[in-house]
Amino acid sequence: MAAEALILDFGGVITRTLFETHARTEHVLGLAPGTLTWRGPFDAAGDVLWRTMQENRISERDYWHRRTAEVAALVGADWTEMADFVRAVRGADPEAAIRPEALAAIATAKAAGKRLAILSNELDLFYDAAFRRQLPWLADFEVIHDATHTGILKPDAAAYCDCLATLGLPAEACVFVDDQPRNVAGADAVGLRTVAFDVRRPAAGFDRALKLLGLKEFSNA
Repeated sequence: MAAEALILDFGGVITRTLFETHARTEHVLGLAPGTLTWRGPFDAAGDVLWRTMQENRISERDYWHRRTAEVAALVGADWTEMADFVRAVRGADPEAAIRPEALAAIATAKAAGKRLAILSNELDLFYDAAFRRQLPWLADFEVIHDATHTGILKPDAAAYCDCLATLGLPAEACVFVDDQPRNVAGADAVGLRTVAFDVRRPAAGFDRALKLLGLKEFSNA
């Protein structure tokens, strides 16, 4: 039976990662091309801090706090939060950071009457409310469950269960999409249908999600 709801992570799934937009970041901040060399999943061998995070030795928040401090030092900025970094490089044109594949999948799901939710560990922490207000399509999501405010981070089972309770749906009726393996494992543990989103192949991830929703995939559109 096709799923009834699509639950998306925000950063990395709906938005392009900061790894993918180094060139724009360097331009906006006045840095020389090639200054930012950390590439996360695009070059895990060359990003020791990323590997440390993947090994669960630090959190994703810790990773980005470190990168924020590094970039702030390069440009002489007084950034204390990830949101300061994101606002500096994406605030003028937040739509440029949004994956077109995400918008297409969201529109397809909405048109088919599927319900939409976001389950994020750091939506407002990393992007802040002002950023979100510039994205009018977020109004299509009936549930935005953000650990910035709840304090319950994935992969804690309570994060998924609280989101499901708000939707009023059982886990098996929902498709959950996330780019972090530990968050996907947490969703699997509570019975959600899951898509392990590969940021290097975004269309394939959304294809899989649409298929689980019983909808036409991009590749077959």
